Amino acid sequence: MSDLRARAEEWLAQDPDPETRAELRAILDEGDGPALADRFGARLEFGTAGLRGELGAGPNRMNRVTVMRAAAGLAARLPEGGRVIIGFDARYGSRRFADDTAAVLSGAGLRPEVFADPVPTPVLAHFTRTFDDVVAGVMVTASHNPPRDNGYKVYWADGAQIVPPLDAEISAAIDAVGRVDELPLGEEWPVHDGARIYLDAVSSMRLGGGAGKDVSIVYTPMHGVGRDVLLEAFDRAGFPAPAVVPDQADPDPDFPTVAFPNPEEPGALDLALALAGARGADLVIANDPDADRCAVAVPAAGGWRTLTGDELGGLLAEHVLRHTTGDDRLVVTTIVSSSLLRSIAAAHGVRFAESLTGFKWIMKAGGGAGRLVFGYEEALGYSVGDDRGVLVNDKDGIGAALAVAALAAGARRNGRTLLDLLDDQAREHGLHATSQLSVRVPDRPPAPTHHHSTDEPRSNPLSWITSAMARLRADPPERLGGRPVERFDDLSGGADGLPPTDGLRFRLAGGARVVVRPSGTEPKLKCYLEVVLPVDDDITTVRARAAAELDALRADLDAVLR
Repeated sequence: MSDLRARAEEWLAQDPDPETRAELRAILDEGDGPALADRFGARLEFGTAGLRGELGAGPNRMNRVTVMRAAAGLAARLPEGGRVIIGFDARYGSRRFADDTAAVLSGAGLRPEVFADPVPTPVLAHFTRTFDDVVAGVMVTASHNPPRDNGYKVYWADGAQIVPPLDAEISAAIDAVGRVDELPLGEEWPVHDGARIYLDAVSSMRLGGGAGKDVSIVYTPMHGVGRDVLLEAFDRAGFPAPAVVPDQADPDPDFPTVAFPNPEEPGALDLALALAGARGADLVIANDPDADRCAVAVPAAGGWRTLTGDELGGLLAEHVLRHTTGDDRLVVTTIVSSSLLRSIAAAHGVRFAESLTGFKWIMKAGGGAGRLVFGYEEALGYSVGDDRGVLVNDKDGIGAALAVAALAAGARRNGRTLLDLLDDQAREHGLHATSQLSVRVPDRPPAPTHHHSTDEPRSNPLSWITSAMARLRADPPERLGGRPVERFDDLSGGADGLPPTDGLRFRLAGGARVVVRPSGTEPKLKCYLEVVLPVDDDITTVRARAAAELDALRADLDAVLR
């Protein structure tokens, strides 16, 4: 306790934020040991996704000291005089964190520039790769995390998120930073007035649409920063303005209408679907708060159907490949996404590569061989391009939204829908049906092991995940969903030429597959399920059979994890 108090007092002495100083002073005055341990017993780790965590005082929270230390560590890894672009979203603290980053970078001899207003993440990512003198970009955002969180993403000169060993080098430089109140700070830096450069690029993408773009769309930015950029992009591209969900239109860091500001979460699209039903819309499009993800729902029998990330990924892949040329084209997806993209690539005679989870890996896949025109991951992340290649070297929810609108408009001109196009794909490539089992740590007690008891407190959120992964490695199931496990891959040692990662893959008879991995952003264990069925019968019957087989897989896996 005395060591924690000493660290807290040292932190207090250098903290420039009166709010976190008051929070920490109250904890010290009350002698709240658990609160001190929670804030000073660990620290946020700087990894390939940068930093992300709850706002508050101490090294295990997002705050001005944490951000200034991160900026100083980043500066130590950058060439003096280099230009660094800084963007931020509308979350609590984001603008302040962006300015603190600029002050530290400026004091270290770099040339920071900050957007004047909150911007979507793809705007920052595109800007970073556009200019030869830009050496890095920083985006202050926690994307779709809960309101109490914020984060700090680092992009390199290519506009892609950093990967090892660069993240470890920056982390080591952060560890070497002394007191932040002793850092030299700059006082002035240029600001940018908007997203013009990104808008010029995204609205010029040649991905079809043509005449007859009169598709009716309802859109929600999920209380985030995507609305203004998306509406202008649609206007420039010649689409009618989407109807924006009024209660979710303006940026609001409290995200008051949703439990989680993530379009994947149950209930998150309810307001958009209600408005679309009332207006008789053709399409619902949703971004997450920093607009790097894109979700889509379409009218279906009895209401609306939200497409899975894999379904939309397959449709967008075919759309991009139909509007691009060249056998050097490359399409990429991740090891947890549907295997359908491999089949689509083969049918179009283009290159295919598979990566680890995350766009930082998608952008590095293929070993530099090929022109990347499309990349996607099942978690609603897409990067679309034309013959010039992808527009953004990261997820781009706005570019994806434009491509979906063009795809839907083209289908409508031919008297068809996106659901019809999904059926076409299934008939050609087989039905690749995917689903998930996602286990939040509070949903389960810690698993008993030789050193973890069932009455272990839940304040250690990673203990259950660690023990569950260890149990699966030590005793992998021989059957799942009634199918024999034909091959088991422990991805921690690398597999199929991929870098090592904390994941397990089960290949099952009949082309089915299960991948299990800890979430990189939340205290979850995520399980990705796929079955592949030939469509030699009525498509509705095949879909029902696939759903039943996914349910069986999910039930068996759930039982194994208990």
